[in-house]
Amino acid sequence: MKAKRMPHSLIAASLFLSTVVGAVGQQLDGPGRVVTREQRDARAADWRDKRFGMFIHWGPVSLKGTEIGWSRAGERRDRKETITKGVPAAEYDSLYKQFNPVKFNADQWVAIAKAAGMKYIVLTAKHHDGFCMFDSKLTDYKITNTPFKRDVTAELAAACRKAGIGLGLYYSPPDWHHPDYCTPNHARYIKYLHGQVREILTNYGPLVSLWFDRTGGVNAAETWDNPRLFKMIRGMQPQVMITTRCGGLAHGGVWGDFDSPEQRVGGFQMDPPWETCMTICRQWAWKPKDQMKSLEQCLHALIASAGGDGNLLFNVGPTPEGEIEGRQVERLKEMGAWLEKNGESIYGTRGGPYKPGKSYVTTRKGNTIYMHIFKWPEGGIQLPQLPARITGSSLLVGTGKPTVTQTAQGVTVSVDVSEGRQSIDTVVKLEIDQPALTLAPIDPLPAESSGPKKK
Repeated sequence: MKAKRMPHSLIAASLFLSTVVGAVGQQLDGPGRVVTREQRDARAADWRDKRFGMFIHWGPVSLKGTEIGWSRAGERRDRKETITKGVPAAEYDSLYKQFNPVKFNADQWVAIAKAAGMKYIVLTAKHHDGFCMFDSKLTDYKITNTPFKRDVTAELAAACRKAGIGLGLYYSPPDWHHPDYCTPNHARYIKYLHGQVREILTNYGPLVSLWFDRTGGVNAAETWDNPRLFKMIRGMQPQVMITTRCGGLAHGGVWGDFDSPEQRVGGFQMDPPWETCMTICRQWAWKPKDQMKSLEQCLHALIASAGGDGNLLFNVGPTPEGEIEGRQVERLKEMGAWLEKNGESIYGTRGGPYKPGKSYVTTRKGNTIYMHIFKWPEGGIQLPQLPARITGSSLLVGTGKPTVTQTAQGVTVSVDVSEGRQSIDTVVKLEIDQPALTLAPIDPLPAESSGPKKK
C-alpha cells in the first residue's frame, strides 16, 4: 500500500461513486481453469457476509515512523527507478536488528478487532521491503531473527482461531530487498515467492484472503508464473479469496477474486466482489501524531462500502512496541458501538437495490431494504419507482415512525427531526413483498446522482 493524503472532504468526494464496470474477461484459477460468476459468488459468500475487517501494516519500519516499503530509498528494478529520498536502504534493511515489540499481544489485537465489530484481520506478512513477519525457512530477513524472536503471524493466527475471527495475510509479490528480483536470475526469485506462499498456506491455518499487492511497475501473469502459483493455491486452500493485484488482466482473463480500491470507497459493483482498503489515519504504517479520521468519516466509509456491495478493510499501524494506539482503539470501539445497534443492516447484506445517491445508500437481505440516510434534503428522500410493494417500514434505532409514500412514480421517505433522526446515519427498514436481492439495481434520480459514471 502507498500512503496518500486524504482531504477532509473524503466522504463527499468518494462515497457516492456511480456504477463501476468490473474488470473485463474471465477469471482464471490456473491453466485452462475458468471460474464462472456463480462459482466466484459461492467462494465469496462468507467473505462478503463479514463486510468489515482490520488491516494491519506493521514491521521494523515503525521504529522510524515512516511509510512501510515506500520510504526505503534505493533501487526499485521493477519500476526502473532509484529513490534518493527516504531511509537509506542499508539503514532500512538493518532496522530489524533493533525491532523488539515487547508489548505485542495477539489476543489484545483480536479483542480490539472484535470490539470494533470486525469479522476478520489481514496482516502484512511481507511488504515490498521484503521483510517477513512470519518464520519463513527461505530467508534470514524475518521476525524470528529480531531481538523479539517470536513468530507474530503464528501467534495472531492462533488468537484469531481461538476468538472465531477470520485471518487473511498480505503478501507482496515485489521484493525490493531480494537480490534476484527483476534480474536475469528472476526465476530463482519466482521459486522463492512460490515457496513462501506455500509456507503461508501450510503453516498459518485456513485463510479468509490472500492479499497480493502489486499495481504499476512490472506486473503480468508471467512475472509471477501465475498458472503454477494459482494452481498451487487452489489446490491447498480452494476457499481463499485472492486480490486481483497479482498479474492483473492477462490474456483476456482476470487472476484473482476481488478488486481492492485504495483510500476511497468503490463505486456500486456487484461483480466482481470488492473490498475498499483504507487507513484510520493517513499513513499505512504507524506515524507519530498522524491525523485520525472522525467517527463520521469512519462509519460513512463502512456504510457506503456495504451500500456499494463491497467490504471495508480498515487499517491500523501498530507502534514499535507492538501496541495499537489508544486513540485508535477508542475510535474503533465507537464503530463497534454503532454496529451493535445497526449491524443487521451491514453484516450479511448485499448492496442496493438503489445505487448510492448523494444523501443515502441502501443495503438488502431477505425481504428487507435498509435505507442509510446521511443527510435530509427538504421534503425527504426522493427515490425512483420500486418494482416491489412496500408492506411495512420502521426505524432500526429509535422509537419514531418514518413516513413512507409509494406511488407509481417513486418512493418518498421522511423522518421528523423529533422522531428519531440520527446524527451520522438514520437507518429506515423497508419491508417488501419479495426477496430484495431479486431486484435489479436502480439508478438514483438526477438530483441524487453524483455525476458521470466512473470506469
